[in-house]
Order: sequence, then C-alpha cells, then structure tokens
Amino acid sequence: MASKHHDDISQWPFISVIVPVRNEAASIERTLECLMTQDYDPPQWEVLVVDGHSDDATADLARRFAERHPALRVLRNPRRLSSAARNIGIRNARANADIVLIVDGHCEIEDTHYLRKLAAAFARSGADCVGRPQPLATRDPTPLQRAVAAARSSWLGHHPHSHVYSSQSGAVPAASVAVAYRRSVFDRVGWFDEHFDACEDVEFNHRIDRAGLRCYFAPEVAVRYAPRASLSGLLFQMMRYGRGRLRLLRKHPATLSLGSLLPLLFTVGLGVGLPLGFAAHWLAAAYLAAVVCYAAIVLVVSARIAWRLRDGRLLVRLPLVFVTVHLGVGIGMLLELVSPGRRWRAGVTPS
Repeated sequence: MASKHHDDISQWPFISVIVPVRNEAASIERTLECLMTQDYDPPQWEVLVVDGHSDDATADLARRFAERHPALRVLRNPRRLSSAARNIGIRNARANADIVLIVDGHCEIEDTHYLRKLAAAFARSGADCVGRPQPLATRDPTPLQRAVAAARSSWLGHHPHSHVYSSQSGAVPAASVAVAYRRSVFDRVGWFDEHFDACEDVEFNHRIDRAGLRCYFAPEVAVRYAPRASLSGLLFQMMRYGRGRLRLLRKHPATLSLGSLLPLLFTVGLGVGLPLGFAAHWLAAAYLAAVVCYAAIVLVVSARIAWRLRDGRLLVRLPLVFVTVHLGVGIGMLLELVSPGRRWRAGVTPS
C-alpha cells in the first residue's frame, strides 16, 4: 500500500501514459514492466505505446504486453517522428483522461508508486503541468557512459537554465522539464509541432510558458535515462538536438540568447578560423589563443569532475565527451542553417 502522504487525494485522476517508441527492443520491456505494475487504481489509467515502424522487435514485444494487460494498447505512427507519436497518443487517449504523461521507451522507472506521486504533485500544486528530473544513469555503466553522464550534468555539457538535473521542488518554467499535462493544456496551446524531429517537447513547453500556464517541478517523479554508449551515438544525438534548437529559434525568436548560439559559433569558428589563420599572423594568433583557451577550460572542468567523483578514468574520456557534445550541437545547428526544414506555423492545433 502507498504511504499516507501519497493518498491525500479524494479521487485519483485518470492518467493516460503515452510511450513514443522506435527501435527500443533493448529497453521497452523494462519500461513497460514498471508501468504495468504501478500501484494505481486499475480503471484509472492506461498506457498507449505508439510505434514508429520499428525495424526491430519493439512492436512485437509491446503487443505481447498488451495481450496480458487490457490497459495497454499499441498504436501505429506512420510518420515515425516522436512529435507525431505524442499527438497520436493524445488523439487516442481515453475521453475521460485528466492527465497526459509522456514516458520514453528507453527510460527507467523503478518506483511502483510513480503514478500516485505524479497525481499527488498535480493536486498539491494545482499546476497545469509537472516537470521532473531526468538524470543520465544506468545499471553497470561503462566508463564512457559514466563520462557522458558526468559531462551532461555539468554546466559545460548542458543548457545552464535547464532544471532537468535539479532536485529542488517548486514552480519553474515548463520549457526544459514539463512531461505531464492536464488535458486542458492541449485545448489552450495546441498539440506538438510535427515539423520538429527533436526538441518538440521544448517547443511545446515554450508555448505553455508563453500562455502563462504554471509548471511544478516534482523531484519525486524522476526517471533515469541511459547515457549513450559510444561517441558516435552521442554525436548523432547532439546533432539532432542542434537541428531542433535552431528550428526552435526560427519559430520562436524570443528564445534567442548568446548561450543558445555558442555551439554554432564554436563550430563555425573552429572550421573557418584555421584557413583564415594563413591570411594574417594576427588571425593565426587569435585562432590559436581561442583553441588553447577552450582546451584549458575543458581540461580544468574535466579534472574537477574526475576529482569530485574520485574516478581518474574520467579525466581521459571527459574531454572527448565535451568536444563531441559541443561539436554535435554546433554541426546540427549548422546543417539546419544551410538546409532548413519547412517554414514554421504560428501554432499547431488538433486535427
């Protein structure tokens, strides 16, 4: 039975859990196992797995769960995009759903009281949406995964205004953390923009902030994400983030800041600065000074993290991770700049 402070609600709301997936065979069973064993009134929740034409066994594994659990349904996502999957889930959610929760197919939820805690956070705060911490962690991480997790949780490896690694409850901007929404939110701000292949959550949450809706940050509903296991996988992930970030800037110019442009400026400067150095000695000196300064910052931050975590192996891997993160985001922004997506609409409404 859940502890008393989790049961201080007279009537538990209906929760629709949307799980957008594509090629998540390695992790989907663990995610669904936890979701389907939640200590929550069975008639008051459902799980909608929205599969984007997976090339592996993801859909088959989800269907096997659906055969054993009537509260689970598997839906098709022809467009394959996560943004489209979210909208399909919202469209197919039960009409009496009070709360819509997004759970990725590769995250780890180990608390069987997770849905109870989420409902309690909404009731306690009265907020329109709830955000959560999303630390990078996994069982038996490799040395590289430890380095990725350490780098991404530092100020040099993640957006400084994000609360995603915070542990302090309270009111926060929705932009970087909101994952659960009252059904009424979609009537107010529309649905997820399907022009986005990444950062669709940030874009949607930005509209929530712009509409003046409230977001409550609840550390007790944290989930864990497995860090990328290779530098190539990390690079690809960061490139997608970079493209999404530039699309966000294009659609919402108010999100523009120097910090948001630094990865792009870093990547362009790194590529353009070298040939320019041959044009004049002072340009070569400036380029070399900038590279040395960047390397010094990366090495100092890496050393401090390795010392704090008492892991000397991090000192070798952290600089590579930081460079991969910065170049990945910068390359993604540059690709979106030279080969932009379709023009953005002012808002997205349900179809």
